[in-house]
Formats: sequence, structure tokens, C-alpha cells
Amino acid sequence: MNAPVPGVSAAAGPADRPGDAPRWGVTLPLPGLSLGAHRFLVEALPDLGYGDVWTAEGGGTDAFTPLAATAAWSDGLRLATGVVPAQTRGPAVIAQTAATLAQLAPGRVLLGLGSSVPAHVTDINGIPFDEPFKRTRDVLRFVTRALRGEYVAGDFDTFSIAGYRLPHPPAEPVKVILGALRPGMLRLAFAEGDGAITNLLFPWDVPKVLAAVGPQPPGKELVVKVFVCPTADRDHARRTARPFLAWILNREPYRAFHEWLGNGELLRDCHERWAAGDHEGAQRALSDEVVDALYVSGSPEECRERIARYHLPGVTTVQLYVSPPPGQLARPAALLDTFARLGPGG
Repeated sequence: MNAPVPGVSAAAGPADRPGDAPRWGVTLPLPGLSLGAHRFLVEALPDLGYGDVWTAEGGGTDAFTPLAATAAWSDGLRLATGVVPAQTRGPAVIAQTAATLAQLAPGRVLLGLGSSVPAHVTDINGIPFDEPFKRTRDVLRFVTRALRGEYVAGDFDTFSIAGYRLPHPPAEPVKVILGALRPGMLRLAFAEGDGAITNLLFPWDVPKVLAAVGPQPPGKELVVKVFVCPTADRDHARRTARPFLAWILNREPYRAFHEWLGNGELLRDCHERWAAGDHEGAQRALSDEVVDALYVSGSPEECRERIARYHLPGVTTVQLYVSPPPGQLARPAALLDTFARLGPGG
């Protein structure tokens, strides 16, 4: 790889940034730990400085069951999906599920919607990945109206609704945000939704996302998802990260995202090898510097310092996807210590 990785050693980490400190959230379940074994962690998270539990939905755990469990284990954490694919459920089912979850956690539900990727929509669900922007926009419009208790009927660009009203709309508002990577979705997220989640970017890319968002009205969210492997064994961390990074960076939405961010040359060799069918070569084409910048590793304290580089004014929440080091999942005390040292109070 010929292009340098800008900012790896020089990127600012404004721990004393102006404005409110961002919320910290954790994506659950942790890889390798069954959902039912998370109660001890969920109960400890508020005391460790974390305010949110997030979920993701692709080919494994669904987005809502972990949040229902969290609601049973904690009466204070915010429950957030990041994200529910807009194509794989009907719009009324999405609204119903969010409203039901809100009965368990009034005022603490944040519904993140997104277009996902063809691998999760078409390849494993048999649903065409057609007009993802329009579908996400239409679901956003339907769900925000339904969650307000409105009667929704009529033709949208990607579906038609004969007529629907939630029998029991949430007593307290549910925020609806969008997984957004490029300007069109970012603008939609802030114009018609309650904000956006952005994902898998370098710290020095955040200002470009903020510039595309523009002035943020009070109450809107900008969530940045950061991948973390808190271990001093960098070889293990890189072995964990490389297959995932090579796969996701070659999904078209993320490829286009990094082209827009200006990282196309940096990732060109990886993209070319993947397109040629050389998936192992695509992994090797990701330099250690790129892997380390997109999937943070090191001691928990080192990771926390590098996560702080995403803490720019306008970022309201940092969502961590944490891959614990080997052996910690079987040692609850060690895992809690890692989260304590990694988190905002560490």
C-alpha cells in the first residue's frame, strides 16, 4: 500500500473538548458470550459510566431481543438499535416492535434504521436490495408518524399502506435515527429524523461527516460507532479485525463511503484484490496502520485515549463494539475491569 495513513500518530484527541461530553454505549451481545450470560455486565454498566446498550442486526442476533433483556436487567440504560434493516421487516412491524419495547422502557428507546447491505437483505433473506435510500426514507416517514399515534395510509415510493394506527403508541417519544454514511442519508437523517449513526471511519474523517450534517438542532443525535479490541496483543487484535474489515470495506455502501471521505486510494489495493476473488490477498492489503486505525487495540487505557479522538463537538454518543481479549469472557471480574478501564470513568 503506497498511500500513507493520515493522522494515525498526529490525530487530535480532545478529551477537554468544548460542549457536553458524549454518551458512551456498548454493543451487545459481546462476541462469544451468550445473551443470557450478560446480566452481570448490563447491571454494572451505569456504574462504569456507560449510558446505552446498542444492538446491530445482520446475520446473527436480532436487534430487539437483547434490548428486551436489557430492559429487564436495568431500569436506567437507554436501549438503541444500530441498526434495524429497513427492508427485512414490514414498516408496521418495525413500529409495533419499537412501541412494545417502549412499554418496557418508557422514554429510553432509540430506534436506529438503515439500508444495511445486500449480504444481509438479499443473500440470507431473499429480499431484493432495491432503492435502499428510498426504502429507508419511506420506512422512516411511516414509523415516525406511527409512533406519534397518527393514522398512516397511502402510497409511498417503495410500498403502499391501506391504513394503520398503533393501538398503543408510546407514552413518551421514541427517537428514530438513521444509519448514514454519505451526505444524502445524513441530510435526511437530520431533516426528517432525530439524527444519524455513522460507522467504520477514521477519526480524521469525522469533521467531513459533521460538515455534511451542518448545524445540529438541539436534541438531534450523531452517533459514531467504534470497533475496539482492548488487548496489548496487537497480533491477536489484527487477526480478529482483518477478515471483518476486508469483508465490510468491500460492501458497496462502505466502499462508496470511503471514496466520498477521500480514502479510495488508501483502500484501492484491498478493493482490487477482493474484486479479483483474492479475499485473503485483500486482507493482507490492509496495512497494520489501517487496521489499527479502524479497529482500535491496545491496553484499555490506550484504547480509551484513541476513542477520545472521535469526541468532536457535535458527536453526541460513542457506540463501542468491543471484542474482548481471549479468556476474559470466562472471567466476569476481569471483563468488568476491562470495561471500567476502557470507559469514560476509567
